[in-house]
Amino acid sequence: MSSTEERRFQVLRAIVADYVSTKEPIGSKTLVDRHNLGVSSATVRNDMATLEAEGYITQTHTSSGRVPTDKGYRQFVDRIAEVKPLSAAERRAILQFLESGVDLDDVLRRGVRLLAQLTRQVAIVQYPTLSASSVRHLEVVALTPARLLLVLITDSGRVDQRIVELGDVIGDEDLARLRDLLGAALAGKRLAAASIAVTELADDAPEDLRDAVIRCATILVETLVEHPEERLVLGGTVNLTRNAADFEGHGHGVPGSLRAVLEALEEQVVVLKLLAASQDAGRVTVRIGEETQVEEMRTASVVSTGYGAAGTVFGGLGVLGPTRMDYPGTIASVATVARYIGEVLGER
Repeated sequence: MSSTEERRFQVLRAIVADYVSTKEPIGSKTLVDRHNLGVSSATVRNDMATLEAEGYITQTHTSSGRVPTDKGYRQFVDRIAEVKPLSAAERRAILQFLESGVDLDDVLRRGVRLLAQLTRQVAIVQYPTLSASSVRHLEVVALTPARLLLVLITDSGRVDQRIVELGDVIGDEDLARLRDLLGAALAGKRLAAASIAVTELADDAPEDLRDAVIRCATILVETLVEHPEERLVLGGTVNLTRNAADFEGHGHGVPGSLRAVLEALEEQVVVLKLLAASQDAGRVTVRIGEETQVEEMRTASVVSTGYGAAGTVFGGLGVLGPTRMDYPGTIASVATVARYIGEVLGER
């Protein structure tokens, strides 16, 4: 990159930083006054003219100042070298808050609340995709001699409980055999494979346990099969309305208006698609404006990543806000919260 291009990028970076913090279009005089760019105001004006001609910044109708375009934000994001990491105290507070979650639901709800607070945007987390989960443990408890409780725990922290009505009473010894048979068939298997293993188990079960195995298997298969309704947890939707002005210039019902963005958020499928595309734990994806490929969200950006443990991605997580957002801070928060949610769920 030539020194002229580098200088021009510094001007763009200064415009982005000022516009994000002030919401005001930026003029060349303001830039020269506020930033030590080391060049004359005439040079800054020339650089701004070039940046505008190349589509990185644009003039708002209401003032002589300039604001970044989606292309300008993209250039800025692509060249963010120094994402400001969260402080040790912030990281400790996040981890403690997540660790005190009582179960998967609570940990995810806490994660979303935290992320919304840290970024002052809308935070979204996807429930663990079951196809990526494995069976960690199956517990079989006799509630009465003819009624069992099956507790299935997956490695993503999900716990399912089902009751099985037996046709006959079962003694302690047979209960232990049943528990071993089912446990051996399921342990450590991905959910789809576990479902097949349980079905096969019903065919090969010892005669005296066959009826009990078939009844347990029938219930387990229902539990193990992927639930099509992937669930999302949202937090901080009110943050969008706080930045309502960022979605203006687009009337109601027009793509990109605040109402259109809120309606798109309610379409779980739209949001799941955005999160699913970032199923790469440890890498944060930023989609700016039209890059979301969602017409209603062309005034918004989505910063997302995957969360998981031991190399397995459980689901996606991210934030959605106006294109005028603090990208370095948001990227750092999304990465940190995702990492800790993965750690907390992985340790359970």
